[in-house]
Amino acid sequence: MATNMKLKTQRIEENKDRRAKATARFVRISPYKVRVVLDIIRGKSVNDAVAILENTSKAGAEPIKKVVLSAAANAEHNLGMNKDDLKVAVCYADQGPLLRE
Repeated sequence: MATNMKLKTQRIEENKDRRAKATARFVRISPYKVRVVLDIIRGKSVNDAVAILENTSKAGAEPIKKVVLSAAANAEHNLGMNKDDLKVAVCYADQGPLLRE
C-alpha cells in the first residue's frame, strides 16, 4: 500500500514541471460560486472549457475563462505545448486551473 502511494507521489512530482498554471488573485467573488463552474470544466479540453464558460450564465464564468485562456497561453509560450492538446487537469477555487497534455 505504501509503495503505491510513493509511486503516485513520484509520478505527480515528475509531471509537475510539465503543467501550465495560471492564477487569478484579488477577484471579488465567493469561492462557492466559483467552485460550481470549476466542477463543470474539470477534465475537459481547453476549447471545450472555453465554449462552456462562454455559454454559462454563472457569475464565476468570466474570471475563470480569463484564467483558463491565460494558462493556455502560458503553456504555449513557456512550455511549447499545443493549445489544442491541453486539458484542464486540476482546478482549485483559490489557485486556478492546471493544464496538462
